[in-house]
Amino acid sequence: MTYAAEPQRYDAMRYNRCGASGLKLPALSLGLWHSFGGVDSPSNARTLILHAFDRGITHFDLANNYGPPPGSAEETFGNILAGDLAAHRDELVISTKAGYRMWPGPYGEWGSLKYLTASLDQSLRRMRLDYVDIFYSHRPDPETPLEETMEALVRAVRAGKALYIGVSSYPPEMTRRAAALLRGMGVRCLVHQPKYSLYERGIERGLLDVLASEGIGCVAFSPLAQGLLTDRYLDGIPADSRAASPHGYLRRHQVTDAVIQASRALRDIARARGETLARMALAWALRDPRVTSLVIGASRTAQIDENLGALHSPPFTEQQLREIDRITATVHIPPREHPPG
Repeated sequence: MTYAAEPQRYDAMRYNRCGASGLKLPALSLGLWHSFGGVDSPSNARTLILHAFDRGITHFDLANNYGPPPGSAEETFGNILAGDLAAHRDELVISTKAGYRMWPGPYGEWGSLKYLTASLDQSLRRMRLDYVDIFYSHRPDPETPLEETMEALVRAVRAGKALYIGVSSYPPEMTRRAAALLRGMGVRCLVHQPKYSLYERGIERGLLDVLASEGIGCVAFSPLAQGLLTDRYLDGIPADSRAASPHGYLRRHQVTDAVIQASRALRDIARARGETLARMALAWALRDPRVTSLVIGASRTAQIDENLGALHSPPFTEQQLREIDRITATVHIPPREHPPG
């Protein structure tokens, strides 16, 4: 079926300026971390992406290793872009990242000029693009000099392969230093992509202040804590959930009784506000003006629509915020057995 974009697609979305730049991003962006790999349904991936675009989501967030297998999410997106969204390329913000392992040998991961350059070229081929709008360093490299990693990002801009650059999961002082290095090379750091949710609040301890002072936008991932801040796991682990899947990032041992109890208590607050737990969790993260956009995931269009409801949530009362802080203060999600990538 030939795709025709929804004429009113921009009417209900909120667009926020990304840091001190001229670029505006939708308050909710669609991440292709899950549900878009080679193991997933191509027709469902197409439905999700087009549904998101029809509702004003213009930012699609990828990385070289998204799948599984790694690289397949970019291929899926490239097929949909070429087949359905080619006429809308200039309405889209497409981002990708490099930092995790993609091929064997010493040049297949981390932050060297060799790896980042090769990875971006591969990403462009998979998506059949001349350029991406945002290219990120996906994680800090403890061995490569930061100057080299930032030089690789600058070279991508100067070569016309990326319009903007960013970093992901960098700690506060490294972010400040990266921003200074980039300024010295004549290119600004547009955006930082950290993990942020009611259960992952580390960026409140310094990073958000750095981003504000440096004029860097914040596009946060995992705002629903991989589904723990939804109704999905309140009564156990469903057979078709991420935690039950061998391909999912969330693991069974991370769905602890303490997390479930906290999510149930948060759900009670959400119900009193007249909304779902997921919608409240997103509205809570968006309440901070330093947060430009939240990267949501989805396996069904209904999830996208529910998440968009966060844009119309009522303001939080001081009592609600205090109770949320009390509930989440001691929540600890156990780490995965192995890091992502």
